[in-house]
Amino acid sequence: MAQMTALAAEVREGTGTGAARQIRRAGRIPCIIYGNKEDSVLISINPLDLQKQLRGPGFFARVFEIEVGGKKHRVLARDLQVDPVTDRPIHVDFMRFSATTRLNIDVQVVFDNHEESPGLKRGGVLNVVRHTVEMRCNPDNIPESIMVDLTGMDIGDSIHIGAIELPEDAELTIADRDFTIATIAAPTLLVETEDEEDEEEGEEGEEGVEGEEGVEGEEGEAAEGEEGEDKAEADKE
Repeated sequence: MAQMTALAAEVREGTGTGAARQIRRAGRIPCIIYGNKEDSVLISINPLDLQKQLRGPGFFARVFEIEVGGKKHRVLARDLQVDPVTDRPIHVDFMRFSATTRLNIDVQVVFDNHEESPGLKRGGVLNVVRHTVEMRCNPDNIPESIMVDLTGMDIGDSIHIGAIELPEDAELTIADRDFTIATIAAPTLLVETEDEEDEEEGEEGEEGVEGEEGVEGEEGEAAEGEEGEDKAEADKE
């Protein structure tokens, strides 16, 4: 069973935009608990408690236990609204679930043993293609994360979902292909350095050509001057 996280809450009165604004002015965040064929419950939570949960991984894949009005609700966060200007949370929807509930959940991908990867040691770059993987499972069995071992991974290697052991009682929503999770790419600095060297060589070649043209121009002017002097001497004679 997934570990539950306790979250303190208070019952709030009133519905609609006006009531929600009043809750926010009081320094709390309006929320709602719904689902599992039970009546919805309007609650509010402390913004500091919510921010603490948001800083941790897998907010939407975590089971919360909210006790309000003498009753405990086992819920999942299903929607988070934030202020478009401040980016602060302004409303959260929590959904109850039962033993038969199965949900599509985005599970975070975590990479381990970076120091055991020859490719990363040689300056390679971990190119993460998927930061999360969508799975279908019971809320009580939601994995906190999927661990990817980078041991032995070299430059040019790819990590596919088929090589990763999935949590128990969880299935991929994309089961028809072995998609890529991450790759070990070549160092970008080395590629940029080579490109800069090519450009410098090209510029040096162009400067050499311009220099030669300048010399030819001077010689031409000198020749014209000599012809003028010879002509003047001939006229005097």
